Amino acid sequence: MSVGVLISELSLFNSLVFSSKKYNLNMRLTLTILLITLFLISEGQDRSIPADEVVVTNHQVTIKGKSIPYKATTGTQPVWDEDGKAIAAVHYTYYERSDVRNRASRPLFISFNGGPGSGSVWMHLAYTGPKILKVDNEGFPVQPYGVKDNPNSILDVADIVFVNPVNTGYSRILDKETKKEVFFGVKADITYLADWINTFVTRSNRWESPKYLIGESYGTTRVSGLSLELQNRQWMYLNGVILVSPTGLGIDRDGPVGMANRLPYFAAAAWYHGKLPEDLQSKDLDEILPEVEAYSINELIPVLAKGGFVSEEERNEAAAKMSRYSGISKKVIMQYNLDVPNSFFWKELLREEGFTVGRLDSRYKGIDRNDAGSRPDFNSELTSWLHSFTPAINYYYSNVLNYKTDIKYNMFGPVRPWDRDGDNTGDNLRQAMAQNPYLHVMIQSGLYDGATQYFNAKYTMWQIDPSGKMKDRFSFKTYRSGHMMYLRNEDLINANDHIRDFILKTIPGGGVSAKY
Repeated sequence: MSVGVLISELSLFNSLVFSSKKYNLNMRLTLTILLITLFLISEGQDRSIPADEVVVTNHQVTIKGKSIPYKATTGTQPVWDEDGKAIAAVHYTYYERSDVRNRASRPLFISFNGGPGSGSVWMHLAYTGPKILKVDNEGFPVQPYGVKDNPNSILDVADIVFVNPVNTGYSRILDKETKKEVFFGVKADITYLADWINTFVTRSNRWESPKYLIGESYGTTRVSGLSLELQNRQWMYLNGVILVSPTGLGIDRDGPVGMANRLPYFAAAAWYHGKLPEDLQSKDLDEILPEVEAYSINELIPVLAKGGFVSEEERNEAAAKMSRYSGISKKVIMQYNLDVPNSFFWKELLREEGFTVGRLDSRYKGIDRNDAGSRPDFNSELTSWLHSFTPAINYYYSNVLNYKTDIKYNMFGPVRPWDRDGDNTGDNLRQAMAQNPYLHVMIQSGLYDGATQYFNAKYTMWQIDPSGKMKDRFSFKTYRSGHMMYLRNEDLINANDHIRDFILKTIPGGGVSAKY
C-alpha cells in the first residue's frame, strides 16, 4: 500500500474515532500524530523545488583593499504562462552592496552562462561574484575544495544577479504538461527570460539603475538576443552588453573564412606549448598574432576560396606557411587540403609527446588510450573544471548561503533538443545598439580557447555592424588563457578591471542625452 493510500485510510478512520465516544483522548492524539508523520514522509518523497521562495544572508568581502558589506538573496522566481500559472522555477542569486542607499545610479549586472544547458556557476564562482573557488593561480584544481573571497569582484561598483535558465543549476520545469519547446530554443529562451528579467527588476526596484547583460559562450547568444527583446517587448534599455568567449551569433562564416579564421588560434596554442619555429617562438605572442591574422585574412582566404582549382605552387606555399604558424607538419595540412579541423589540431599538436590539448583551453593536456587517431578521447580542460567547480558550488549554497535543497545542481542540465532555428542574435544586438545610443558592447576572449576562438570573436565584432557607424561603441579584450579566462589569476584581475573601465565609459554624465 502506498503512503498516500495509507494516509487516506487513516484519515477516514481518524474521523470515525473523533466522532465516537468509545475512543479516549490518548488514542485520538496517537492517530493524529501518526497522520502528521505519514504526511511529512509523503512530502519528503516528493523531491521538488518551490516556485517562489528565497533565502537572505548578509556577508562582507574585501575588494581592492576596501571592506564591502553585501546582502545575498538566493532562491526561485516563477516563469508564468499566459494564464498566470507557474510553469517553471528559475533559480538565481542576487548580490547587493548593503551600504548603498541610492540605487538609481548603481549598475545592475544580469549574468548568464552558456551550454545552452549550463548553470551560472562558472562566472558566479570564478569571475565577478564575491566568492571564487579554490584553484591555483593558473586555474587548476587544488584540495581541499571550497571557496574563498574574491578580492577582484565587481561588487564594489555594481550589484549582480546570476541566473540559471530552466533545467540548469537548481531551476526546474514545474508543470509537466508544459511543452519543452516553451524553454529550449534560441527564440524561446530569449522570450521567457526577458519576461523573467522584467519581473526581477520590478521586484528588486531597479528600473532606475543602469543595466548590463553579461554572457559567456552560449550565454553571449542569449544576451545578444535579450538586448533587443528587452527593448522591444519589455521597454527596458541597457547601458552595456559584455560578451565573454562569444559564439558566432548567427553570423555566417562557413567555407574559406571559417577555415582561415582558425589559424591565429592554432598559432597561439602552438606558441604556448613551444611548438613554433625558433624565430617565432622567441617573440612575444603580441608580436606574432598580428602577423598571423594579417596572413589569414589577406592571403589564406583567397587561396582557400579557389578550392580544388588552386595551383600546386599556391597550395604548397600555403601549407608551408600554415605549418610555420601552427606547429603541425606541412604533410598533414596537405592531407587535409589546407582545411585542418580543430579536433585534429587538439590531437596532433602534442602527439609526439603523448598528449592532447584541451578544446576550451588548450593550456590543459590530456592522455588518450591511443596516440593514434584524429580527435581526443575527452576534453581535458572540462574534466578539470568539473573537478573543482562541482564540490565548490554545492558546498557554497548549503554552507555559506544557507540554501538547503535535495534538488541536484545541474552543472549541465537536460535541455535537448535545442531549437537553433532563427539565430539572428548578432543582428538583434546591432538593432538594439542602433535604437539605443547609450548601448555599448565589450568582447572578452581567451587566446587559447579552441571552441569560441578569439579571432572568430574579432570577426564577429567586425560583422555585427557592416555600416561601421557604431564601431566606436565596441571594445575587444584578449587574455592569455582559455574559454574561462578568469581562472588564471592575472586574467581575473585584468578582466574585472576591464569591466570597471567599461562601466565608467558607459554611464553618461548627468544630463547627457541619448541621441545621435
